[in-house]
Formats: sequence, structure tokens, C-alpha cells
Amino acid sequence: MSRSYQLQPAASSDTGIEFAKVLNEQQLRAVTAPTGAHLVIAGAGSGKTRTLTYRVGWLLEQGYRPGEILLLTFTNKAAREMLERVNMLLPGSAEGIWSGTFHSIGHRILRRHPEVIGFSEGFSIMDREDQEELLESVVARLGFRTNDKRFPKGQVLAELISLGCNTGETLRTLLARRYRYFIDLEEQIAQVSTAYEGRKKEVNALDFDDLLSKTHELLLTNPEIAETYQRRFRAVLVDEYQDTNRLQAGLIDTLAAIHKHIMVVGDDAQSIYSWRGADFANILEFPKRYPGSTIHRIETNYRSVPQVLELANASILNNPRQFKKELHAVRKPGVSKPALVPLATNNEQASFIAQRVLELHDEGIDFREIAVLYRAHYHSMEIQLEFTRRGIPFGITSGLRFFEQAHIKDVASFLKFASNPNDEVAFKRMIRLLPGIGSKTAENLWQQAVKILEGSRRFLLLEKGCKPPSKAQGSWSQLVTTLAGLAPSGIPAPPCDMITSVMKSLYDDYMQAKFANYEARRDDLNTLANYAKQFDQTDEFLAQLTLLGGTETSEVKGSDDEEDRVCLSSIHQAKGLEWQAVFLAWLTEGMFPGTRSLEDDASLEEERRLFYVGVTRCKDELYLTYPELRLNAAYGEAFQRPSRFLEELPEHLTERWEVARAVARFTPQGARQVQRHQQHPFDPADESQEPPWED
Repeated sequence: MSRSYQLQPAASSDTGIEFAKVLNEQQLRAVTAPTGAHLVIAGAGSGKTRTLTYRVGWLLEQGYRPGEILLLTFTNKAAREMLERVNMLLPGSAEGIWSGTFHSIGHRILRRHPEVIGFSEGFSIMDREDQEELLESVVARLGFRTNDKRFPKGQVLAELISLGCNTGETLRTLLARRYRYFIDLEEQIAQVSTAYEGRKKEVNALDFDDLLSKTHELLLTNPEIAETYQRRFRAVLVDEYQDTNRLQAGLIDTLAAIHKHIMVVGDDAQSIYSWRGADFANILEFPKRYPGSTIHRIETNYRSVPQVLELANASILNNPRQFKKELHAVRKPGVSKPALVPLATNNEQASFIAQRVLELHDEGIDFREIAVLYRAHYHSMEIQLEFTRRGIPFGITSGLRFFEQAHIKDVASFLKFASNPNDEVAFKRMIRLLPGIGSKTAENLWQQAVKILEGSRRFLLLEKGCKPPSKAQGSWSQLVTTLAGLAPSGIPAPPCDMITSVMKSLYDDYMQAKFANYEARRDDLNTLANYAKQFDQTDEFLAQLTLLGGTETSEVKGSDDEEDRVCLSSIHQAKGLEWQAVFLAWLTEGMFPGTRSLEDDASLEEERRLFYVGVTRCKDELYLTYPELRLNAAYGEAFQRPSRFLEELPEHLTERWEVARAVARFTPQGARQVQRHQQHPFDPADESQEPPWED
């Protein structure tokens, strides 16, 4: 006979959170709301993370155990920061909370029930590149890619499969909407998709989307398992709800099905990711899916001066589908209104931005507190060139993340195969590092290896059992010896030891011969080895590696970047960040909003939300720029019409700047004139001033 005993939080007021003193009225109402369904519409800069963090603290003080709280986020960084804040509020209380990205929570659940979904323990997780390679293998086996027939590459196939998984759209619908030129290949693509599902089971590997889809499938088809988690999670909290896709929303609803105690926090005005499957309808229709739910609006903005917020409020009002709200500033008015700056050409636009950046820096604003934002990365080409000419330090928020770099993935392939000998993709990537081994030879060696190992880790059998080309014989022996050392007695070594072993035995020499920046790559791998020290199990390390490299964990540096440099970023990548001074460039029809978005109202609304996100990144000084003439276009010079997002704004919300070569002065009408930087005066007849490329 056993007796149940539950620990309760201390009653002393000294250890409690004084919510009313640290939250404003709107935040307090949301944080202390009773059990039930709640939609928190948190405007830009209104303390969304603060609200969600204090909600967790409130639940803990009400007697919820950490393991009864599920906190879903879109980045590992957000989950980590929220738990750290909870621990600051209630030291030690966050331990045991189920917190993380949708994919990491899905992975955690699937690891407990692999056989139920048709996989075995120790399954691998493929990242996008691994997925593309396995798809290429499927296409080759089906014989669909021949010299006389066009067929989509692995990258396109992976995108199609991923979008179908996350949106619920049929293959035909996706092809008609995004890949019309492959519509005649629908039947073959469907065969590839089916065969791909079978291949994943053969190699005992899941792709990134499986972490969501198979988790949801597991819960929907196994009521007893579903009930275990539904009863466990007495409270479900979701961050950035406006960015959820159909699959994520369905998973949330399933997990909250019993208690129906759910709080989702987001801002419909910042829903900007439909191109990757996010469904704007999820946040709009939340009250319909949860009848009787409460809507909380948090409209107090702590980031921007009133002039910026007035412009943002006026712009988003033009969207008919939204939860209406009005951001209110805590800060005092700034010294000037947002600047509306028409420029003669795209080169003049770059010159103006560069000159004004230097002036702001001279006025005491750090470069790191300045950002140039745009709709697409190619909009920054002239700006990059002009910044280089004038010696302005800048960073671009694009490029590969650390865990997506080739040398990181090369070393990870050794660990993946040593952990899961059925991982075909890892095996082929690993052996293609050897001289004389291409795709065809890799396939032959894989067929030999899979018969020899039969899923075991008896890697020394590969020494004599496989027949590599003579050019690779010596390297093959070394590889086999290395593999055997990674799993002594058939048990995978700690991941840190594995990385060190791979570097010493094979990969360090390979890097020296292959890469010009060998030392930098070696330092990266040393950093990876140090990171791996916190993991005892290789499976967990590899899972974390894949999750950190996935699309949902994309994190860009903003004003906290240690280097003092201007940030050049697309608005999509700038979401969640803030700077003292922000330039929004290329505000012309066809550029922002983009041409494709003009085809339907829903796309145009999303473009306006994107403009709203760009504006609300600004704390103090906002510059809205556009060129009246576009030079270097493939079709010659082209006149540019100002963006409708500018024309929609009431005139009194902006100050129009007239950029001229004359000495700066104010015209009788009050329009501001700015002298162009005399170091690089623009002359349309001087072709030497044009960038050495074409748009």
C-alpha cells in the first residue's frame, strides 16, 4: 500500500511574485486569467515574452507541477530564455517543464514510442540535405531521371513533400499553385513520395517534418498514448501562435483536448510566413475553435517613440482581416517624424543611406544600433557596395548557420552511422570523402555494407568484406578502423570522443587538402567537440544537432551583436529584433510589395503586415526610402512608382526629405533638403559609378 503526497509552494510572501507591481494592467489580466482557453494578442514591443514567462510563474504559484506545463516555442533560444526567466522569478522551479520547439517536443515523444510508428529504437533524424540525398536515391532506383526526361531535383521534391505535410494540401494543389511546370509529372512524383516513406523505414530515419506529422499521427491513432499526454499537460502555452501551420495547430489542439487549458500568444499583424506553410487562419479562427475563449489585447509598446507607432497603426488599419488594436507608446515623443525619402536612382538611395548612417554614427549611435531592412536580399546589392566604398562595417543576416556547414555535417555523418548502421545517407556522405568514390561507387559499397553488417556495429567486417576502388583502399582501411573505434564493443562512445577521433584519424588531413580556410574550420570542429561534452548519449547529441540546424531554429544577430557593425537584413529575418535607427529601402511597387503579391488580396495583406513588422523594429529614427528610377535593370532603366504602403499613409505622419546636391536647407513648404555626400557625387553619365552587376 502506498500513499500519495504532494509538495506545495511556500506560502511566504517573500518568495512569491508580486505580479501587480511588475506587470501593466493588460499583462496582469492575461497572466492571472483563470483556467480555460485564452488568446493573447500581443502587439510589437509590448512584452510578449514577459507575459508568457509570468504566466508560467503564475501557474507554478497556483500549484501546477512543472511536468504538467507544456511550453511550445519556435526557437530553442526563446525556450531557453523563458525558462531562465522563470528560474529567476522562482529559483529552481522550471526544472521539469516540457519546454522547447514543436519539433523538439515531437522528438521527445517519438523517442518513447518508436515501434508504434513503425521505426526501431535509435532512429536517425535527417536534416534537409540528408532528405534530399535519400530522395535522389529513390528517384534513381525508380529510373525517373533519364537524359531525355526532365524531373525535379531532390531539393524541389523535399520542398513539395514538406509543404504537403505541413499545410495538408494535396500534391496536385501544390503543383498547380507553386510548381506548374511539373504538373505533368504528378503521378511519378507521387510514386517517389510513397517510395520515400518506405525508404525511411528501411534506413530507420525520420526527416524534420516527421517529428511533427508522426507525433500527431501517433496521438490520433493511439488513444491510450494520446490520453497519457493529454492528462499530463494541464496547461499548454504557445509562443508566436501566428506563425503556426495547419499541422502544428492540430497537434496543439490534440494535446489540449482534455483539460482545454490553453494560452496562445501572438500578433496577427506579424503573420508573415505563409511561404513556408504558416496559416494566418489559425490565429484568426482560434475563438471559433475554442468557443468561450477569452481574447486579451496587450497594446502598450515599450520600444518605439510615438511617431513610429502612429505610422505603424495607420498602415495596418488598411488590412481588413485582423484583430483591431492600437499600439500606445510609453516613451516620450522623438525629435522628428519618420522620414519619407524619395531618391533619384537606386544608386542615389544607396548613397543617401550610407551618408546618413555615417552621420548617425557621428551623432553617437553605434553602428550595431542601425539596420537597413528590405523585402529581398538582392535589394541590398548597391547598399553593400556603397558601404564598402565608404568603409562602413556591416553584416548580412544570410548564409549558412553553424550546424549546416559542410565540415560540421561531414563529421556528424561518422557519428550518425556509428550510432545507426542502417543510416544510408550518413554512410554515403562519409565514404564520399575518400578519394575515387563518387555516387555510383558509394551506392555499390552501401549494398555490400548493408549485407555484411545486417544492422550491427561489427564495423571491422567491412575491411575485407567490401571492395572499394584501388585508389581508396588505404583510406578505406583507415575509415573502418576509425568506425570500430567510435563504437568499441558495439557501444557508441561519447560524442565528444567521437568527434576528436574522427578529426585525428581522417578528417583533419582531409580539411588541410580541401579547404583554404582550414584553420577556421578546425576551430569550428573544436568548438563542436566542446559543445558535445554536455551530452553522454550520441543519439541525443545528434538530435540536438539536427534541431539546431533546422529552419525553425534560425536566429539572427541584432543589436546584441558584439561587433559594431550595421545590420543588413531582410525583414523576415529581422522579426523579433530592434534598433535605434532603421532604414526601410526599396519601397516601390513590384519590389515592396513584391510583384507576385499583387495577384490576390491575402498575399497583399501579408506584404502589408511585413511592412508593419519592418516599421516596428525601430526605436527612434525611421527612414522610408525609394528610388524613382531603377538603373541597371536587365530591361534597361525603369521608372518606379512609390509603394502603395507609402501612399496609404496620412501625410502628417511623415516628414518628406528632398535630397539635393545643394547646401542643406528647408524649403518654404517645410520639406527637408539634404546635401549629398560630396565624396561620391552621382553623375548619370558616368558609367564608372554603376555597380559591376545587373539586377
